[in-house]
Amino acid sequence: MQLRGKLHDAVERERLLTADALGERRESFMRLKVEGLRECAEVLVMALMEGREEYVFGRRTLPEMDFASVACAIQNMWLAARAEGLGMGWVSLFDPLEVAAILEMPIGAKPVAILCVGHVEKFYDAPMLEKERWAKRRPIDECLFENTWHATDG
Repeated sequence: MQLRGKLHDAVERERLLTADALGERRESFMRLKVEGLRECAEVLVMALMEGREEYVFGRRTLPEMDFASVACAIQNMWLAARAEGLGMGWVSLFDPLEVAAILEMPIGAKPVAILCVGHVEKFYDAPMLEKERWAKRRPIDECLFENTWHATDG
């Protein structure tokens, strides 16, 4: 639990810095629930390691493909968790160097996500950021195009 406490403290420091950077939206941001790290059954940290370019295809022209691969793996975990009735949260508020030090990762390793997995009392009936009016869902026709990318009014 001591390790989880250190991760929570690192996340909370970054959460406060992020809130301060948001100016007038600070208080609204601070009301968002982010206690999954303390409450969840399991904490997983996803990381990338130097030298990975020799294993990930597509990096010659799209060097960010390794991050895309990690994101796809996380999404698959999220879907599998939900299918099993588990909740999963993706924490992205942290300093990668601090988390790497807390976890004693080797030089060249970079944490990219802290995942909180476990049973939840209930699932949101809509995404939390939408429910809290932090963001709103965009209509599909603003995001999906056929053959070419059409200009939108937004």
